[in-house]
Amino acid sequence: MPTLVRDAMTTVVLTIGPAHTLRQAAQLMAARRVGAAVVLDTDTSGLGILTERDILVSVGAGQDPDRETAHAHTTTDVVFAAPGWTLAEAAQAMTHGGFRHLIVLDEREPVGLVSVRDIIRCWSRAEEATSALAG
Repeated sequence: MPTLVRDAMTTVVLTIGPAHTLRQAAQLMAARRVGAAVVLDTDTSGLGILTERDILVSVGAGQDPDRETAHAHTTTDVVFAAPGWTLAEAAQAMTHGGFRHLIVLDEREPVGLVSVRDIIRCWSRAEEATSALAG
């Protein structure tokens, strides 16, 4: 039986607003040890994602993380996962889109994030369990 996104996702969903600076976002992400934050724009009811890579690209371009806002660096054309997706479906969506995180939505509400790391961890554990049974 395939492992599902709900079994691999983290339910620690860091949600920030579009006015947060990149430094504030980075501090919150570091404190919670997550690689992405859901950006919720209450004015537009829109969801986006800000990743550690987005912050790195901005800082690498010489932009000031105390002046740059999450809004300017948020991906709003987001591919969402469902808790019932298989990890293979999530990995395929990530590979196709070229990203490492998916926001998991359940009835239009963010309930988690799944990352490449989460998928690898689950597949690695499954492989170890299979090897132990075979051995």
